[in-house]
Amino acid sequence: MASAPSDKKKTEVGSYFISNYPPYSQWSPDQLPAVLEALEGPPRDETPLGLYLHIPFCRKRCKFCYFKVFTDVKAAEVQRYVDALCNEISLVSRLPVMADRPFRFVYFGGGTPSFLSPKQLTKLADRLREHITWDGAEEVTFECEPGTLSETKVKTLRDVLGVTRLSLGIENFSDKLLEENGRAHLSKQVFNSWEWITAVDFPNVNIDLISGMVGETWDNWKENVDKTLELSPESVTIYQMELPFNTVYSKDILGNQVESPVADWETKRAWVEYAFGEFQKAGYCVSSAYTVVKDPTKVNFSYRDNLWQGADLLATGIASFGHASGVHYQNLAELEQYLSSIESGNLPLGRGFVPSNHQQLVRELILLLKRGYVDAGYFRQKFGVEIVKEFAEQWSGYATDGYVKIDGDAIELTNAGLLRIDGLLPAFFETEFQGVRYT
Repeated sequence: MASAPSDKKKTEVGSYFISNYPPYSQWSPDQLPAVLEALEGPPRDETPLGLYLHIPFCRKRCKFCYFKVFTDVKAAEVQRYVDALCNEISLVSRLPVMADRPFRFVYFGGGTPSFLSPKQLTKLADRLREHITWDGAEEVTFECEPGTLSETKVKTLRDVLGVTRLSLGIENFSDKLLEENGRAHLSKQVFNSWEWITAVDFPNVNIDLISGMVGETWDNWKENVDKTLELSPESVTIYQMELPFNTVYSKDILGNQVESPVADWETKRAWVEYAFGEFQKAGYCVSSAYTVVKDPTKVNFSYRDNLWQGADLLATGIASFGHASGVHYQNLAELEQYLSSIESGNLPLGRGFVPSNHQQLVRELILLLKRGYVDAGYFRQKFGVEIVKEFAEQWSGYATDGYVKIDGDAIELTNAGLLRIDGLLPAFFETEFQGVRYT
């Protein structure tokens, strides 16, 4: 079996993080008729429904960022986008796939959703509630950049938008590293925002960290872990630094042939392993390859767990990804095209993909493996497939490498497997998708 990308020592330019299947590079505008058919048809029985809203604005573009974001925007441009997003929600609310289904989860992502002012957030909430409600959702997540927060904005998120899970993108506590990697905030703003956040009753506050930001050292990483423990959030998410194709760092490496400035995979995994160990000593539990949770009985991840098991996700905003009745789709990725489409009264659909039953199985298998375990009985019941036999070669190879243990229907990743999970998943891809560019 070929070595997975993240088993290579050096952090090279490429796509590592797996978030869907088949690979995004295989999605096509040719599939949009099938997307429209799914959106304009009745929903599948008892399929959970989620809503994603993309806010693409940031104060600065991080040097490691590969998302569709915009900086240095004027107030009128922001307002035009917010108006378009509200109008898109109006269009989506009339789709037959919506029916009378309640939203089980809602996710405000970016970009930086907290870029919007309290007034804009209130107006957005008011406009959205003209067409939809998420009052009964079990989770409403909102991503924040510390430097964009204020006491008024934090209260608006809780009281007006009904946010239940606030995700704070701290990434690192070192001002030197934050500046080197192009982050817009500094550590002082983290601690200021934390006072406002803890004063408001969010059921779950998550802190994001990145293992391996440019300039990271063992001493600094340990300090990051200590400071996070002092804040004592309900959950912590740690991503290993990557170099997707369109980041500032990646363009410099490819264009100027400079050495990768990011720590190697072995070091990044060691940092995550250390962090997980320290959090477990403090009473946290490992919830996935990226996440630890203080109290699993209090905190669940509705967005993650429902989406990974085939829930419908209605995507709104530029370049956002959705999933309806088993069909994948993405909105238009160019701003003017996105805005013009909505202003003309049309859904801003860009491309799609209709996965086969087997591809849906692979998708759920690789995503659920990110939790660190899967139950073969789940796939037997849902897809009628014995995954232990279907993927016997993959399991055998990973068991030999010490990455997985199998006991009947229980398939469990070892610690070593969990730390390199995204490098293990492509082995389950179908032959035609092996080795293709992921994004």
